[in-house]
Amino acid sequence: MERIAAAYGRLLSGLALAACAVLFLMTLMICADVLLRNVRIIPGVFGLAWSNEVSEAMLYLITMLAAPWLLRQGQHIRVDVVLRAVPARLGWYFEWIADTLGLACCLLIAHYGARAALASFRAGSISIKTLVTPEWWLLTPLPIAFLLLAIEMGFRMRRLHLGPHAPRDDAVSAG
Repeated sequence: MERIAAAYGRLLSGLALAACAVLFLMTLMICADVLLRNVRIIPGVFGLAWSNEVSEAMLYLITMLAAPWLLRQGQHIRVDVVLRAVPARLGWYFEWIADTLGLACCLLIAHYGARAALASFRAGSISIKTLVTPEWWLLTPLPIAFLLLAIEMGFRMRRLHLGPHAPRDDAVSAG
């Protein structure tokens, strides 16, 4: 199981690096757009008309690529005031409740996201803005990301089971 967990961690690290690459490309694209709007380098080119639409999609993709890695690192949003105020064993049970709810939510979102993407694909739905693209292209990352989040929730639950019977120390508030 440890080898699977390590391989999965490497996959999530690769996705996080891909998110960084997409962020870098988005930065270059936005800089090029601003430059071309303000400096007439290429005659007849006044910016990149499609850059806003593509940057929106890139922000979404960055979020979907990085979310499972952030969860694995314990860098997700976490309010732990109650966990620090109750006895350690009770906090451990609260962690189980939160992880179980998180797993259920991730599986539910993955299921309905996959249904939406498949329905869009089958219907041939397209998004018409500056660019014309199949709608399912934007819908597909969501169920994949939430399936990966669900898998990570399973690994979190395993680590919780094997660790001390107390709340996790990841993402602990400064207080």
